Amino acid sequence: MTIKTILAVTGLEANDDDLHRAAELCSQIDAHLSVLVLVIAAPPPVGEYAAMASDVWARERKEDIERLDARTEAVSKLVAALPVPGDVASDYVEQAWADDAIGRRARYADLVLAGPGLRDNPALWDKMVEGVLFSSGTPLLLVPQGVTPNLRPERVTVAWDARPEASRAVTAALDLLVGAQDVSLALVDPVAGNTVHGEEPGADLAVYLSRHGAKVTVDRLPSQGRPVADILRRHATDKNAELMVMGAYGHSRLRERLFGGVTKSILEQPPVPVLMAR
Repeated sequence: MTIKTILAVTGLEANDDDLHRAAELCSQIDAHLSVLVLVIAAPPPVGEYAAMASDVWARERKEDIERLDARTEAVSKLVAALPVPGDVASDYVEQAWADDAIGRRARYADLVLAGPGLRDNPALWDKMVEGVLFSSGTPLLLVPQGVTPNLRPERVTVAWDARPEASRAVTAALDLLVGAQDVSLALVDPVAGNTVHGEEPGADLAVYLSRHGAKVTVDRLPSQGRPVADILRRHATDKNAELMVMGAYGHSRLRERLFGGVTKSILEQPPVPVLMAR
């Protein structure tokens, strides 16, 4: 995947650090910066006092739209002053449709930045992650606090479980993997056999990537009862990885929310920048 457009999502209260991160990434690879300023509309009042609260609700929505216009103008000025080409769009959307709105916009980007600045707005963060992963087909770049991401990484860890989601993540990151000096395939408790990993877990993916020119090693990691996400974090740290590549939500969103899962854990505590795809 050649990255020519990077999308960043911001809200009313977000600081501009994520926008500067996105601009820095664009400058690394001569890409275009696209920004979506999005506000989730206040839900309408319900219940016994709905009629009494309707005026307050209407006034709140009007004020939000005015604040959105002001924020969009400020972001437009910021983007115009950056050393990379860019564009800015805005949207005021009902909560139920926010992920769809973000997903539609993300379809016209090659990569979406999920920076730490947006975490201060949990509702918008959740909608951004779900919209990108479930409604766009575009990969998400998850960036931890205090880390400067690099789209020309020398060391990359691939979390490989032989699922279609992991395959799509590898395909999305192929150019980055080929350009790296060390690509480590991390397989946690892999099961040999034709129905999953093949007779030699990791070998098929290693051969595939090698044909493209990637420099690949295979690391089969025993969990010994520990959470898979913890194993992957430790491996990325031990490898001094600059990027992790992984598939997202191999299980349903509901199951991951109820019982936890690798995707949920990595989203909450990424060890390094993580490129996710589904």
